[in-house]
Amino acid sequence: MKVRHLLAAAVLGAFAVGAQAQEAGDWVVKFGIHSVNPDGDNGEVAGGAFAVDVGNDTKPSLQAEYFFSPNLGVEVLAAVPFKHDIMLNGAKAATTKQLPPTVSVQWHFNPQGKVSPFVGAGINYTTFFSVDETGPLTGTQLNLDSSWGLAFHAGLDFKINDNWLFTVDGRWIDIDTDVKLDGAGIGTVNIDPVAYGVSIGYRF
Repeated sequence: MKVRHLLAAAVLGAFAVGAQAQEAGDWVVKFGIHSVNPDGDNGEVAGGAFAVDVGNDTKPSLQAEYFFSPNLGVEVLAAVPFKHDIMLNGAKAATTKQLPPTVSVQWHFNPQGKVSPFVGAGINYTTFFSVDETGPLTGTQLNLDSSWGLAFHAGLDFKINDNWLFTVDGRWIDIDTDVKLDGAGIGTVNIDPVAYGVSIGYRF
């Protein structure tokens, strides 16, 4: 039997194991990897003189969810700091790191099933740090203000057994940052990324 057939059989066998639904008071902790992909149109700064393009990045992530009922939970998202290139008119002008902690209220549609879709909505806070100017911004000081915004979440939980699960998910986050160059405001960058990835979770 080919390796891929063995893997498929192992996965189907795992899903065939009976799985209990989460209950009020349960926690689910997930470790995964997620890619943050900013909107393709991040706007313009300096009165339209510079078109801004913010690059993608992928990092490990951590999610923890507390359940108030089998269907309803509150999740906190954390991650290793993401690092993004900032392009001005196609030229690399800076890099920055950011942390996007997010709190969401989530509804799980089929908590007793082996596959359970979920949706959520909440609040994101993004802070930018470790800005490194380069290229056309060499010798200047670029500052990106922190952002508060809405976040929307959807995904699928695949129950492996009573405790373990596998998750695929996507999240849209409203992230806008006011930009200053050498202390002077030059505009707002609309990052508004889609973050998607996979996770392994444990329920206890």
